[in-house]
Amino acid sequence: MPITTCIFDAYGTLFDVNAAAAQAAAEPAHADLSKVWPALARYWRLKQLQYTWLRAVADQHCDFWQVTQDGLDWAMEANGLSSDTTRARLLELYWELAAYPEVPEMLRALKSAGLATGILSNGSPDMLNAAVSSAEIEDNLDAVLSVEEVGVFKPHARVYDLVGRHFGCAPDQVLFVSSNGWDAAGAAGYGFRTVWVNRAGEPMDRLYAKPHHVLPDLTTIPELV
Repeated sequence: MPITTCIFDAYGTLFDVNAAAAQAAAEPAHADLSKVWPALARYWRLKQLQYTWLRAVADQHCDFWQVTQDGLDWAMEANGLSSDTTRARLLELYWELAAYPEVPEMLRALKSAGLATGILSNGSPDMLNAAVSSAEIEDNLDAVLSVEEVGVFKPHARVYDLVGRHFGCAPDQVLFVSSNGWDAAGAAGYGFRTVWVNRAGEPMDRLYAKPHHVLPDLTTIPELV
């Protein structure tokens, strides 16, 4: 069946998860970040994701803001940082992450082509709404769907169910786009057509399914559809 609906993961896909650490590191008040911010950003994201998986398998759900704080605390300790001021600034900036440069035009092109668009994210509704508003992309999104509706993190099937429930489409009418290889694989196993946005050139995850397409960024998504 033809694709009618394009759904995007949020963090790392539409929004640059490294932006908070990079911006804070450039501010004089947080000079301790200047040399370690790339490592801090990498560990912050890694722990954030690991904690979602561990909570999902242990049936110990909490919202994404909690795992975001927990991941940052681990990353700061791992990099020898203990400033409460720096911690507060990094968390503040996470609510207004920059979108990747190609995102606004890509979404406009999809909407112009008559496709439904949306976000499906581990993020809590408040976090997602803040990020979407900060990036000024709300006019080109039909829905912002959060795992909080089902109380478990991706890649659980109940999360992907939210798309069909909201849009009334079949799985094979959905193009699901994520910068997380495991998420693109999970969505492919569910039945979506999927794109892995592999900005870092990482190896393919060895999982039960594989993404249908691999792209370096989001620019050509409208052409792919």
